[in-house]
Amino acid sequence: MQTTTARPTSATRTARPTRAPRTARPTRATRTARPGRPARATLLAVSAVAGLLALAGCSPGGPTAAPRSSVAPSASTTGAPSSTPAPVPTADAATRQAFAALEARSGARVGVVALDTGDGHAIGYHADERFAFASTNKVFIAAAVLDAATGSDLDEVVHYDRGDLLSYAPVTRPAVDTGLTVRQLVDAAVRSSDNTAANLLVERLGGVEAVSRWLRSTGDDVTDVSRTEPDLNTAVPGDRRDTTTPAQSATDLRAVLLGDVLDADDRALLLGSMRGTTTGDGTIRAGVDPAWTVADKTGTASYGVRNDVAVVTPPGRDPIVLVVMTSHPAPDAEPSDALVAEATRTAVERLGATTGG
Repeated sequence: MQTTTARPTSATRTARPTRAPRTARPTRATRTARPGRPARATLLAVSAVAGLLALAGCSPGGPTAAPRSSVAPSASTTGAPSSTPAPVPTADAATRQAFAALEARSGARVGVVALDTGDGHAIGYHADERFAFASTNKVFIAAAVLDAATGSDLDEVVHYDRGDLLSYAPVTRPAVDTGLTVRQLVDAAVRSSDNTAANLLVERLGGVEAVSRWLRSTGDDVTDVSRTEPDLNTAVPGDRRDTTTPAQSATDLRAVLLGDVLDADDRALLLGSMRGTTTGDGTIRAGVDPAWTVADKTGTASYGVRNDVAVVTPPGRDPIVLVVMTSHPAPDAEPSDALVAEATRTAVERLGATTGG
């Protein structure tokens, strides 16, 4: 669920007649592997090693910067092939204190993972705790669709009716009479966080179960996908539905955007939509140097949930995978872009990325 002005926590939907479901498209979990690509078992075996190196925890260190772990190859050059159950990065005492102080000032719970793919150094705070993912999961819905699609599939026009439209539908509402291509729906869901576009993509895949199967096929057995928009945004504390952990989200993001879970063309399409996102000017983008390239996807829900997941790239450096998730104890709490931006600044400083480590 997403908007750049007021925060919707639910969406009214006009009832529509029952209709035959659209044909579900095969995903990586069910279709034959593309020619020339390694078998899934091989990918997972390689990925298990790559993931452990990539998200290694850091040991206690000095007060000015979290210490470096052993050097690991960059995912952008080695292409860690798939997601795995996420090793949980940790933080030194000074880093934990910095994030705890941020939580005390804001009254929020904050979860963070930052991974420098150049040397494998990672820090985490509440990295293995569950948070509602909200609209950040649109990245992985889009990835599942792209993984299953051919070039001609992406150009197929999807028709829908006014009964499909949710309250936040900035791209799909104006096109209700003509429909949109699958490619346009992917872009709308990611770039503009269009809720109707996301639901149409889930329907095309075969429902939330198909999204879950695709995530499991990449090695993610942590993320829970149970509902579609807008119901997934209730974000009630303790409800496991539609949650993930910062560590798992970072692992998945690295695999999808920097590994070879997707073909190169599909990665480029998804990264292009994320670099052009219209919903994240005040979050991770506001917490890093303006010269850095940011490809991100935000999310907003009840209980003050405000999240952002990103691959950020300093000039001349390897990418940094960055996940920031926040929530509040009150259901009507306001989400805070400034909180995400401040958590981003803290993560980048503690990672040592501002000075090169």
